[in-house]
Amino acid sequence: MSETSFDFDTVRLAAYLEEHVDGFRGPLTAEKFADGQSNPTFLIRADSGPYVLRRKPPGPLLKSAHAVDREYRVMAALRDTDVPVARVFHLCSDDSVIGSMFFLMEYVDGRVLWDPALPDLTAPERSAIYAQMNQVLAALHSVDIDEVGLSDFGKPGNYFARQVSRWSKQYKASATGTLAEMEHLIDWLPANMPPDDGRVALVHGDYRLDNMLFQRTGTRVLAVVDWELSTLGHPFADLAYQCMQLRMRHDCVISGLDGIDRAALGIPSEDEYVAAYCERSGIDAIPNWDFYLAFSFFRLAAILQGIKKRAMDGTASSTRATSYGELVKPLAQKAAAIASASA
Repeated sequence: MSETSFDFDTVRLAAYLEEHVDGFRGPLTAEKFADGQSNPTFLIRADSGPYVLRRKPPGPLLKSAHAVDREYRVMAALRDTDVPVARVFHLCSDDSVIGSMFFLMEYVDGRVLWDPALPDLTAPERSAIYAQMNQVLAALHSVDIDEVGLSDFGKPGNYFARQVSRWSKQYKASATGTLAEMEHLIDWLPANMPPDDGRVALVHGDYRLDNMLFQRTGTRVLAVVDWELSTLGHPFADLAYQCMQLRMRHDCVISGLDGIDRAALGIPSEDEYVAAYCERSGIDAIPNWDFYLAFSFFRLAAILQGIKKRAMDGTASSTRATSYGELVKPLAQKAAAIASASA
């Protein structure tokens, strides 16, 4: 599908935003960010300044997917916490305005660091970047969900059981063939699930380097973005998901650090990163780590299978959707290997 498939009436949108957003002044132009994957995201340039618009994609969607309303709610709730987020201005649930639900937020002038090896930075800067990610993650998991009004943002308890069930169903709904490793994991994960330890936190669901905006010339996180998969869940899911990327190949569309000499670059090892998180979170260690890692690889494979299906159907947002889809099998294989090693 071409980028023009996501066009909308900018005159109508400008009139709507002038009515619903304080200080907004049109006319406006809209330019789609090429790298936004799940929900099409646009840079809005208006007389009153730059903004960002994030919308649901057009076409048939999987149930509960592309929840821009949940993104809007969690970002609004986190506004006055230690978790940096962009300021949100308005949520529009009227599909007639641009063709689907959307929300408007501030434009944060930061940089996206796509390569986890951070080749353009010094070793101290790399160390600071990873320390920042770790600190923000610990801060996110320490948010008082009652105080910020998110006590009903998800179901407390049995997070991994619900997630395995959800992503098993999502995978099957978007499957384009039979993948033995995914079928094995759909059975293995429920059979090897750790007992629920009662931990409940606000989790991001897609916490990784390129879902953060950093200072242009510094190492501070200005905003964590892409909150579509956020919910109340288990904090170790976010941590394992981020560490999963450290085990992925460096030369693929979701770049990892497998085979990279992290110590030489000033980047912590997986053990060091987990230990730093534990210290910040006030815990001693994380048992059943292999399960959390295997689950993370399985979940990402299921998510990318949905992208692969949308690419085949012609409704994927990113021009790299096909490349993402090609990761489904290797991710499933990594998950299956972790599962086998832990047996």
